[in-house]
Amino acid sequence: MDLTKLRNIGISAHIDSGKTTLTERILFYSGRIHKVNEVRGEGDGATMDFMDLERERGITIASAATQVRWHDYTVNVIDTPGHVDFTVEVERSLRVLDGAILVLCSVGGVQSQSLTVDRQMKRYHIPRIAFINKLDRNGADPNSVIQQMRDKLGITPVALQLPIGVGADLNGVIDLVKMKALYFDGSRGETVREDEIPAEYKDAADAARGEMLETLSMFSDELMMALLEEQEFSEEQLHTLIREATLAREITPVLMGSAFKDKGVQPLLDAVTRYLPSPLDREVQAIDIDATEKAHKAGELAENESKRVPLSHSSDEPLVSMAFKTVVEQFGQLTYFRIYQGKIVKGESYINTRTGKKVRFGRLLRMHANDREDIDVGEAGDIIAVVGVDCASGDTFCAGGANYSLESIYVPEPVIRLSVEPLARDSADRLGKALERFRREDPTFQVSTDQETGETIIAGMGQLHLEVYIERIRREYRCEVMVGEPRVAYKECPTKPIEFNYKHKKQTGGSGQYAHVVGKLFLLDEDAEEPYTFINSISQGRIPAQYIPAADAGFRRALEKGPLCECEVVRVGVELTDGSYHDVDSSEKAFETCGWQAMRDALQKASPALLEPIMQLEVEVPEEYQGPVTGHLSSKRGLITNTTSREGTAVILAEVPLAAMFDYANELRSMTQGKGGFSMEFAKYKEVPRNIQEEVVERRRKEKAERMAMA
Repeated sequence: MDLTKLRNIGISAHIDSGKTTLTERILFYSGRIHKVNEVRGEGDGATMDFMDLERERGITIASAATQVRWHDYTVNVIDTPGHVDFTVEVERSLRVLDGAILVLCSVGGVQSQSLTVDRQMKRYHIPRIAFINKLDRNGADPNSVIQQMRDKLGITPVALQLPIGVGADLNGVIDLVKMKALYFDGSRGETVREDEIPAEYKDAADAARGEMLETLSMFSDELMMALLEEQEFSEEQLHTLIREATLAREITPVLMGSAFKDKGVQPLLDAVTRYLPSPLDREVQAIDIDATEKAHKAGELAENESKRVPLSHSSDEPLVSMAFKTVVEQFGQLTYFRIYQGKIVKGESYINTRTGKKVRFGRLLRMHANDREDIDVGEAGDIIAVVGVDCASGDTFCAGGANYSLESIYVPEPVIRLSVEPLARDSADRLGKALERFRREDPTFQVSTDQETGETIIAGMGQLHLEVYIERIRREYRCEVMVGEPRVAYKECPTKPIEFNYKHKKQTGGSGQYAHVVGKLFLLDEDAEEPYTFINSISQGRIPAQYIPAADAGFRRALEKGPLCECEVVRVGVELTDGSYHDVDSSEKAFETCGWQAMRDALQKASPALLEPIMQLEVEVPEEYQGPVTGHLSSKRGLITNTTSREGTAVILAEVPLAAMFDYANELRSMTQGKGGFSMEFAKYKEVPRNIQEEVVERRRKEKAERMAMA
């Protein structure tokens, strides 16, 4: 395979910006499908939305992969969800892709999920091109969207096109590199016709080209000189410069059109192959496990540092690949792999470097949404699927000669919990299978059991996230479930440092238990990477080295349930400074129990506070409802951070506690006669006001007392 002719791209955007519609057109124009299906309306639903729930709701829930040919290029495309509740699908797709298309609505502009997707692209250093979609809509304003990209995303957008009309008058686009008008003829816009720029658009096109060249000249001395000396800069030179600046993530080329009206998609595909990186343009590094362990033993590296090696992108080197998505099916697990180096051959065995186990890869597939094609080999740079491999998302698989690990996928923390139980006793087994499957497929979906009540608790990124899984349990596993009230995932944290000195003594005939720990509990910063830090400052063997990890394990165990309402405790640092032991009665178990008791006592004295998830909320309402909506948000302890107004629509940005948002969809609907819409995503954890904290703690205590009484 010629890797220079391969592109691995994702299509990401805010919900309802037209990603899946755009993907459908890409499949059609590349010849992968021969009939266009729409996301909503009559017909079979969009090709990439193959789940029944996706077709019914008109939203993308799971990312879907396909491969298309465009001229002599091969393009692997992943269509990702726009809804923030399914953000892990975007996260793990971007982790393994080389480039991306950021789709923006020409009316909505840069919205809340656009900001999230932008952050994810920056986290994984993904070059991107932007596509301003829906130019056929009333109120379309591409210039405003480009300005928002500058202001809100902090990037340098370079418009390579100008629309010929907007709204109902959209006829085509002007290519500012070629300086030609492009029209899309035929029943589905399949024929791209080049023509001279209409006279009424000539001045606007000249001005837009001048602006494009001026922005590009900031990244090229040659272009700067050519502009100063009024020399021509060839079309090919411009393409090369745009590609270089895009790969360096200095600019974001902006293209325009309307996927729904079949305008502007083919030039976008040309831009994908022209400006976005091939696997060879991306430097990928892996952690060399053997070299890192050796360096740690020799004291050459700090505990959290690692030795890294660049990967070659060659199919002739030993395999290094990442399992980035798993789907549990009737006949075993389907795992999506991105191959960075080497190749995966059908029937060969490879090592999972996390577990150290060798696994045989029996069946390889090329995925096209839900359709599959058997293949015998997957080469470097490719994205394929393998059937029957038992592993987790983020695992690295290597062939002999390489013992590497690729950095795993960032997984945001769940913020909402529900209890679930089967309505019929004989359904318990089916519910268990469903929850285990979804937990393995989705790292943001967590399952636990409340030790006191025996209830099964599911946790996720939002109400829609959990609703979809509950609906899937009913449909796919024929298991009716009873669902408890949604509960906020509160956390607890100490508010003042405390010194502790705890001795654990127990005599029960024969050898007893003895452990003694002295130290201090200190507070970590809000933005600390880990919720807990342990510092061992024991000197002169006051506590033998083998007991230190046991004391640390005891401290950690005490953080699982805090003193206020048994929530996880975070932002805790512990320094162990002194202690004592007994030659006969001391043991690892004694020191673990001692650490647990010491931490429980210290947390009680550290004036613990309750932390609650705060959501970043974006509300769009007609201007006449702006006052009531902002007042309503303030009554929910919301903090309004920004309000803008355009074309009679007010956009309100706010930070609001999740606890106040459970029935917001219905509240907003009734306040705005159904004309308002909103989206929200997790922003941060923040301390709960004392009066609210007392209410929450009291409510949790009553619930616990009721459960105990029922038991």
